[in-house]
Amino acid sequence: MKILQLTWAELADEFKIRYGKGKYHATAVYREVYKNGNLDFSHVDEFSKSQKLAGKIQSDLVLNPGLVIEEQKDKRLVKFITRLADGLEIESVIIPMATHNTLCVSSQVGCRMGCTFCETGRLGLLRNLAVEEIVGQLYTARFFLGSPIKNIVFMGMGEPFDNFDNVIQAIRVMNDPRGLDIAHSHITLSTAGRIDGIRKLGSLNWPRLNLAVSLNAPNDRLRSKIMPLNRAVPMDKLKESLMAYPLKKSGTFFIEYVLIKGLNDSHEHALELADFLKPLPVRLNLIPYNPLSDSQFKAPSDQDVHRFSGWLEQETIFVRKRWSKGRSVMAGCGQLGNKSELKQKFQNYKTHANTN
Repeated sequence: MKILQLTWAELADEFKIRYGKGKYHATAVYREVYKNGNLDFSHVDEFSKSQKLAGKIQSDLVLNPGLVIEEQKDKRLVKFITRLADGLEIESVIIPMATHNTLCVSSQVGCRMGCTFCETGRLGLLRNLAVEEIVGQLYTARFFLGSPIKNIVFMGMGEPFDNFDNVIQAIRVMNDPRGLDIAHSHITLSTAGRIDGIRKLGSLNWPRLNLAVSLNAPNDRLRSKIMPLNRAVPMDKLKESLMAYPLKKSGTFFIEYVLIKGLNDSHEHALELADFLKPLPVRLNLIPYNPLSDSQFKAPSDQDVHRFSGWLEQETIFVRKRWSKGRSVMAGCGQLGNKSELKQKFQNYKTHANTN
């Protein structure tokens, strides 16, 4: 039983099928694993008279979140690299906030979106993460790294809507109040603009789950240049999908705009962006570009960020300036997948796949 991919109800069903037991014992196991990070539950009251059953369950349980092979720190921020069962590696980031920690989660090994300002996009896509590999990042952060995670953002490696079913099941597991207990209001799904995913998410009727869109350009010409997805899904189609999305009352979308010096940072760009956003209930996260390895782009100055923000605010757009954290360890927005060993592993994997 791969417990990191099961909700409490699904585990209870498994117990009934496998052992003829139900909610009583399943609750004890789920609590020990997800609340206490403990795989030895033979000592708990529910198994005091069922030691043989406890042993059987423990031998059947599979808990494999991957192996943390490296931690990189920038003050209180931590980027950790996880080696998966097949030898591939992913990166996740624990971001310190004022009153809690946020975990930036990866959903794929690499990404096929090909955004030119993103290190992960330059790697390409190797595969989707399994449910247990997604949930495993939260489990690792809490129980192996000792970080009290309260928020989850799907803004790590990969496009979450390219791995829709596994991401949604992972959210169900993370959200389960008997286990990891991350409220929907503390989970944000970020997409480069997969409108099929936006529609499917809307159909789930999860109004408290946060939706973020990585926009990064004010018009189709520029967005298609830096985000290839836009050539198939232009901005008017993206806007239509957001207008039709069932937001909760007084809800908002998070719009992410990576500000790149000399590319998307002019006054005209700000006016175009405001015009696109005005019909939508949005909060715009303005993110200074984080330099990549051998990058063609330049990061804006603090003055550039303040000026662009001011232009948007004059157009009544709600703006939050997201100052970069973790640049020194390549843990900032768009920087995951930079590690040279990781790049080489990607190349070796691709070469092997192409010769078989």
